[in-house]
Amino acid sequence: MNKLLQVSMIMVALLVGTTIGEAQQVPDPRVADLVQAGKIRAALFPPQYTKEPATGELRGVAHGIVIIDLARALAARLRVEAQLVGYSSPTEVVECLKAGACDVAFTGITPSRAAEVDFSSPFIEFDFTYLVPAGSSIRSVADADRPGVRIAVVRNHASTLALSRLLKHAELVDAETPEPAFNLLRTGRADVYASARPALLDYSSQLPGSRVLEDRYGKNLVAMVVSKGQAGRLAYINEFIEEAKTSGWLQRAIERAGLRGFEVAPMGNPSAQK
Repeated sequence: MNKLLQVSMIMVALLVGTTIGEAQQVPDPRVADLVQAGKIRAALFPPQYTKEPATGELRGVAHGIVIIDLARALAARLRVEAQLVGYSSPTEVVECLKAGACDVAFTGITPSRAAEVDFSSPFIEFDFTYLVPAGSSIRSVADADRPGVRIAVVRNHASTLALSRLLKHAELVDAETPEPAFNLLRTGRADVYASARPALLDYSSQLPGSRVLEDRYGKNLVAMVVSKGQAGRLAYINEFIEEAKTSGWLQRAIERAGLRGFEVAPMGNPSAQK
């Protein structure tokens, strides 16, 4: 082969290789702002996390373990820092997204929230049901919807929003966060505690003789949440979540966390979302 031609081919190869290398370093335009910022701010609310008293570090509780793992996995994919930010309620988290003070959050899918923020495909799901104390005559969800029955709930929680659309006779007694809502039942100021099955299974161990009902009044599909007008970011997150499902990563994360009552959500974006 002509020596000049060989040199020319080598130069072309080097040029192509350099171009490819440079292209690989260019961030996906859908998430370029996060890459440029060098971090992704993930908002959490109870019962997703607890705060270490000594350090102030946020740690996952129950499905919050999977949520935090998912936030860190997304950050690792973007090669940025995962910055966890704790808020006291879902309402505060939604306001955080709307104000641009955080980048993503994780909540159940509800029509009221969908009017304010956008949801990804769901990644985990679990039932909504009741916890009743020892000696309760309530054996099913239908039994609880009677005049005079007081149902403890967490204000603005997805389980509460679903229940409020169904009840006809029972009275809702609300609290700001899960622990005070459980205390309403424990101290006799409520007859039933309505929440997510996994949380109720944990609380039942703190109330001797109590029971978590076998049936359910709804199902929660948990998704990643972004502010309105972030179509590109949402599409990128959807691809990330579907990969986490198909690869088995989400199932392994649930098993590592030792979660009861949780399942990987179906592929895609089910029409059954609430």
